[in-house]
Amino acid sequence: MTATTFDPVSSVSLTASAQKYFASKLVKQPGKLIRLSTKESGCTGFAYVLDMVDKAADDDTVLSFGSVIFAVDAQSSVILKGTEIDLVREGVNEVVKFNNPNVVAECGCGESFSVS
Repeated sequence: MTATTFDPVSSVSLTASAQKYFASKLVKQPGKLIRLSTKESGCTGFAYVLDMVDKAADDDTVLSFGSVIFAVDAQSSVILKGTEIDLVREGVNEVVKFNNPNVVAECGCGESFSVS
């Protein structure tokens, strides 16, 4: 595991609303952290994966956002570089959104994306 100084250009960032959302989830499971990765999925190529885990993998980059600790999968870091995670309201629902500058196409249902 590597500790990293937060750099919003080369790393993942959280908006204030996303930070509040994830903090509320983590308070219910003390000692856990959020791990962000990607997997091959869908019709376009990749999907985001958010897991609540006990610890980061050895090669994960660990980022701290107040009480929210994020581990970013090393193999996904190039795809996720510069991604801002937000929590937005859509009607009566709240949805985690990934504003990823590396995405060149998304599928119609929004479940998968591709990068150049």
